[in-house]
Amino acid sequence: MKIDVIIPVYRPGRELFSLLDQLECQTVPVQDIILMNTEKKYFERLVRNVDFAGRYPNVKVWHILKKEFDHGGTRHQGVLHSKADIFLTMTQDALPADNRLVEELTKRLSGQVAVAYARQLPLVDCRETERASREFNYPPVSSVKTAADLERLGVKTFFCSNVCAAYRRDIYNELGGFIRHTIFNEDMIYAAGAVKAGYGIAYEAQARVFHSHNYTNMQQLRRNFDLGVSQADHPEVFAGIPSESEGKKLVRETYFYLRDRKRTYLFPVFCIQCGFKYTGYLLGKHYKSLPRKWILRITMNREYWS
Repeated sequence: MKIDVIIPVYRPGRELFSLLDQLECQTVPVQDIILMNTEKKYFERLVRNVDFAGRYPNVKVWHILKKEFDHGGTRHQGVLHSKADIFLTMTQDALPADNRLVEELTKRLSGQVAVAYARQLPLVDCRETERASREFNYPPVSSVKTAADLERLGVKTFFCSNVCAAYRRDIYNELGGFIRHTIFNEDMIYAAGAVKAGYGIAYEAQARVFHSHNYTNMQQLRRNFDLGVSQADHPEVFAGIPSESEGKKLVRETYFYLRDRKRTYLFPVFCIQCGFKYTGYLLGKHYKSLPRKWILRITMNREYWS
């Protein structure tokens, strides 16, 4: 089995070298690492004093303009540059926790399993409330989700993250691949199609990457606005499967997480963050009723609207 890695890149820093170095020393080797870089000048600035081709001979770099970037379309272009049987998608700010990431992530990609995604661990500087969210979304126990779980899990059945996920090329081709134009959620939209086609989505808790963000309240609002837009634009996936229940579970589990660590004084701050998230989500769900100038001020992906 040949395995490639596809990473969209924008204004990379030296952490990109750490990611590439980690991918080079996996117990299951990768063939090519395909970087879909947005704006050539930023990448050239990073590698200006580095023998990049000599240090990373199996890294292939493709440059696009910022106005051409799309969450689904750009990743699909990366897939077209790959000839591998399995491809991993990653983001430039994810870092493998050990050298078994590829091995653990691909071990169940057979039979009816179409895609597997990794556990995301918090970084050292991660806020306590964000650590609770990581624990909620990425528990220590692996699982495989299918259509039979829809009644029990709801929209969480479709949950998958291209921060680090592995896809079978044969099923990807069969299902038509990532949606070509979307503001967000290309991973969940693909996973939903796979589930509805009778395939399973594997969560591999032993495949681990470090990845977390300390978003401000406004960043949370803007991110969740785009999330709401993606759900409004794809009723074939999200209609009839409300996401709000997952939000309520997160609030409850975060309270218990903080209580167990004697840090309930952080809970009011977390509730305020949730208010910003929910406001952004509702605005996104009803974006068609908003003035365009509002949309462009709120969204994190202005290019999508052009």
